Amino acid sequence: MTAIKHALQRDIFTPNDERLLSIVNVCKAGKKKKNCFLCATVTTERPVQVRVVKVKKSDKGDFYKRQMAWELRDLTEVDAKDANKENPEFDLHFEKVYRWVASSTAEKNSFISCIWKLNQRYLRKKVEFVNVSSQLLEESVPSGESQSVAGGDEDTLDDYQELNAREEQDIENMMEVCEYAISNAEAFAEKLSRELQVLDGANIQSIMASEKQVNILMQLLDEALTEVDTIEAKLLSYEEMLQSVKEQMDQISQSNRLIQISNTNNGKLLDEIEFLVNYMDLSKGHIRALQEGDLSSPKGIEACINASEALLQCMNVALRPGHDKLVAIKQQQNLFTDLRDVFARRLTNHLNNVFVHQGHDQSSTLSQHTAELTLPKHSPLHRDLLRYAKLMEWLKNTQREKYEGLSRTYVDYMTRLYEREIKDFFEVAKIKMAGTTKEGKGKFATLPRKESALKQETESLHGSSGKLTGSTSSLNKLAVSSSNSRRSQSSSLLDMGNMSASDLDVADRTKFDKIFEQVLSELEPLCLAEQDFISKFFKLQQPPPLAQGENTDESDGLTYARPVSEHRHSISSEKDMVRQMMNKIFQSIETELNSLIALGDKIDSFNSLYMLVKMSHHVWTAENVDPASYLSTTLGNVLVTVKRNFDKCIFGQIKQMEEVKISKKSKVGILPFVTGFEEFAELAETIFRNAERRGDLDKAYVKLIRAVFVNVEKVANESQKTPRDVVMMENFHHIFSTLSRLKISCLEVERKEAKHKYTDHLQSYVINSLGQPLEKLNHFFEGVEARVAQGVREEEVSYQLAFNKQELRKVIKEYPGKEVKKGLDNLYKKVDKHLCEEESLLQVVWHSMQDEFIRQYKHFEGLINRCYPGSGITMDFTIQDMLEYFSSIAQSH
Repeated sequence: MTAIKHALQRDIFTPNDERLLSIVNVCKAGKKKKNCFLCATVTTERPVQVRVVKVKKSDKGDFYKRQMAWELRDLTEVDAKDANKENPEFDLHFEKVYRWVASSTAEKNSFISCIWKLNQRYLRKKVEFVNVSSQLLEESVPSGESQSVAGGDEDTLDDYQELNAREEQDIENMMEVCEYAISNAEAFAEKLSRELQVLDGANIQSIMASEKQVNILMQLLDEALTEVDTIEAKLLSYEEMLQSVKEQMDQISQSNRLIQISNTNNGKLLDEIEFLVNYMDLSKGHIRALQEGDLSSPKGIEACINASEALLQCMNVALRPGHDKLVAIKQQQNLFTDLRDVFARRLTNHLNNVFVHQGHDQSSTLSQHTAELTLPKHSPLHRDLLRYAKLMEWLKNTQREKYEGLSRTYVDYMTRLYEREIKDFFEVAKIKMAGTTKEGKGKFATLPRKESALKQETESLHGSSGKLTGSTSSLNKLAVSSSNSRRSQSSSLLDMGNMSASDLDVADRTKFDKIFEQVLSELEPLCLAEQDFISKFFKLQQPPPLAQGENTDESDGLTYARPVSEHRHSISSEKDMVRQMMNKIFQSIETELNSLIALGDKIDSFNSLYMLVKMSHHVWTAENVDPASYLSTTLGNVLVTVKRNFDKCIFGQIKQMEEVKISKKSKVGILPFVTGFEEFAELAETIFRNAERRGDLDKAYVKLIRAVFVNVEKVANESQKTPRDVVMMENFHHIFSTLSRLKISCLEVERKEAKHKYTDHLQSYVINSLGQPLEKLNHFFEGVEARVAQGVREEEVSYQLAFNKQELRKVIKEYPGKEVKKGLDNLYKKVDKHLCEEESLLQVVWHSMQDEFIRQYKHFEGLINRCYPGSGITMDFTIQDMLEYFSSIAQSH
C-alpha cells in the first residue's frame, strides 16, 4: 500500500499541488468487484481545500487516473455500519449515498480516522459520524497534528510542515511585539536569528555549568546499583520459598480436582438412576390394570387407558447410549413387552366379544323396522364402542397387526349387519313404490304380461342380492293380481297427451318422490355417522405418534425417535383406509340404489325427473360436507345412472314421436305428443324449480322441442284428411301458447319460431281457402293484371276482346250478393270441418278470412276504376254487405 501511495502522490496529486493524507482500497457494495482507491487530499496552497478523490487503475496500462472528486465540505455523514464488530462496509453521504466495501477493516478505520481529523481541523465538526467506535474518534488534535493527520507520511513533508494552533498563536504574539514584523520581514527574520543564537549560547553555558552535578548523579547511581544487587539476592530467596509453596498448592489443586471429578461422576450417576427410575418404572396399579383390569366398566376402562398410556410412555423413552447394556433395563423392557402383549390380547378378545354382543342386540331390533321405511340407528353401538377409542389408538401404536385384525373383524361383521338392514330397507321401499299405483287407482305401471315374466324381471332388479324374502313375494302377488288393469310401464309424451289429468297419476309420482327422498334421507345420516365413528374409533384422522422400535439418530449422546416407512400401512393415506372400510361395509348400497332406480324407471319413466333432482341435491350436499367422502363418491356414481336413465327417457320420447301414426279417416287436430310436451314441461318445471341440475333439463327441452317441430311437419306432410296448413297452424299455435305461458327462458328462440310458423300457415290457409268463392272473378282479374304486365295500358284493357266491359259485367253478374253469401257459408262449414275444437281457432281463422276478402274486394274495385274508368260498373255487393255476411254466418253457427 505504501508503494501505491507514493505512486499516486507522484503521478496524480503532486502535479495538482495536492498532498495525499490517507488511502483505502474499495469496491462498490452489491456489485461485481471493480477495485478502486478513495484518497483524502489537501492542497498545498491557501486557502486549503480538502477533497475525497476516487482513483482507478487504467484498463490499458499500469498507470492510474483520476475518476471523480468530492469536496469534503459536501460530505454530510459517514456511516461505519457497526461500531462493535469488524465490518469492511461503510457509506459516504454526499449529494447521494455512496456504499463502499473496503479491502480490510484496518484500512477502513484508518481512512475514517483521517476524515474525522480533517473534519475537526477544517470543517469545524460539520460531518456527522454514525456507528463509529469511540476509540477512533480522538477528543482533541495533538500538538503534532500536521504529522498525525498526515498518517505517518513524514517522508512527504520534508519540504513543508504545517503549524499547529499553539505555534500559530506564539508567532502572532511575537509579531505583535515587533512593530516592523510585517513591514520589514528581513529585519524581523534577522532579529529572530540573533535571538536564536543568544538562546543557543545560553543553553551551552547551562550544560557546562551542570558537570559537577552530573558527577554527583553518577555516584548516586553507583550506590543505587549496589542496593539493587542486595534486593535481587533477597528476591531470589523469596522465589525459592514461593516455588516450594507452588508445588504444595499444585498437589492440593490436583487433589481437589480429583474430588470434583468424583462428585461430578456421582451426580451424573444419580441423574441416570433418577432418570431410569422415573421413566422406566411402572406402578403396581398400572401393572394390575393391564393384567386383569375390568374392560367392561367405565372405571375399569379409564384405569386401563391410564395404564396403557403409562406403558407406552415407558416403552417410548429415548434411552441414552449404554443404557441398553444394563441388565435391569433389559429386564424392564422384557416386562413392558410382556405386559403389552398380554393387554393387547385381552383388549382384542374383549372388543371381538363386544362386536358380537352388540351385534346381537342390534339384530334383535331389526324386526321393528321391517315394516317401516326407516333404517336402524347405530348410535348406541357407536357410543359404547367409542369408550375404547383411546385403547384402539394405543393398540394402533403398539400392536399394528392386532389393530388391523380388529379393524378387519369390525368391517366383516358390520358388512353382514348392514347388508341385512339395507336389503330389508330397500325391499320395503320397493314394496311402497310398487304399491303407489294400486293405492291410487289399482294400477301398476307396467305393461300386461305373464306372471313368470314379471317375477323374473322383479328378481333381476335386485341384482346380486339373490332371491327376495317374504316382502318380495308380496310384491310379486301385487303385480300379478293387478296385471290385467295396468297402464303402460313407460310413460311418454304420447301417453300424457292421450290421458286425462287423473290418469297422469300426479299423486303416485308425488308419493314416489317422497319415498325416494326418504330413502336418501335415511341413507345419508347412516353413512355419515358410520364414517365419523370409524375415523374416531380407529383414530384415522391424525398421524400416529412415534412408537418403540423405530430407527434412531444419535447426536450429542441423545437418542431421537424417527418414523420409518416399514411401519406405514400399505394404504397410501388414512383417508384411503377410511374409504376402503366404508366401501366394504356399505358395498350393497350402490347396488341396491341402482336396483331401486331401475324399479322406479320401470314404474314410470318420468320418475327419472324426480330422482335426478333429489339425487343431485344430495350429491351437492354431500360434496359440501366432504368431497372425498364415501357418501359423496357413491351418490355421485348413482347420479350417473340416474342421469343416464333421464337421457334414455328423453330419447325414448323422441323415438315415439318419430314412430307416431295418424288416422287417415279423421282430422288430425292437436297431435298427442304436442299435448304431451306441454304436460311434460309443466311437470318438469314443477320438479326442477330451484334445482341444481337445471342445465340438464334445458338440454332435454331443446332436444324435445326440436323433435316436436320436426315431427309436426312430418305429420302435416303425411296428412290426407286435414290440410297441411291447418295441422301446422293448430299445433304451432298450441306450442306457442304453451311456451308463452310457461316462460321457459332456454326455449325463447323456439317460442318465436313457433309463433312465426303459426302466423305463416294461418295466412297461407286463408289465402288458399278464399280463392274458391270468387273463382271466376279471380281468374278474370288475373288475366287483366297479366295484360298490364305485358305492356298494355290500364285504360286500354277494356278494348281487349276477352276483357271488355261486357265480359266484366257477365262475370260480375255471376256473383250476386246472395251467391257470395252462400259461398261464404259453404266456406265456413268447410273451415269448421278442418279445424279441431280443442284449439278454438275457428273465429280467428274466420276473422282473418274476412280481412283477406275485404282486401281482395278493394283490389278488384281498384282494378275496375283504373282499367274501366267511367263505365259505372260495380260489384253487386258492398263492403258493408260483406261484413254483414261474415257476421251473420258466424252467429248462425
